[in-house]
Amino acid sequence: MHFSQQDLLLVPIPLSQERMSERGFNQALAIAALIKAPVREVLTRIHGEKQSKKSRKERVNTENPFQLLEQVSKPVLLVDDLYTTGTTLRHAAKLLKEGGAPAVYSFTLVRSG
Repeated sequence: MHFSQQDLLLVPIPLSQERMSERGFNQALAIAALIKAPVREVLTRIHGEKQSKKSRKERVNTENPFQLLEQVSKPVLLVDDLYTTGTTLRHAAKLLKEGGAPAVYSFTLVRSG
């Protein structure tokens, strides 16, 4: 599907405040900034254990760690650095669709097995 820059909203997967303090930057936001379309941080994340510390089964069964900060009326491209089980993207997409996004797509830099 093809969208113009005005039609598509880039939404980076957020870090919790604690993780942001540890890391100093949000890698998903940095990746999104490289793409030529509007970027909006419409999601926030509740702090929890790092996904990398969880087993595959634990990742798939986690509760949704995101909250929607504002309604979205455009198609969304979710941006993240790493895709492992897809749980993070599914949780974020669910909220965005409930919040009015007509469609949600994803872009990740790396896929991990």
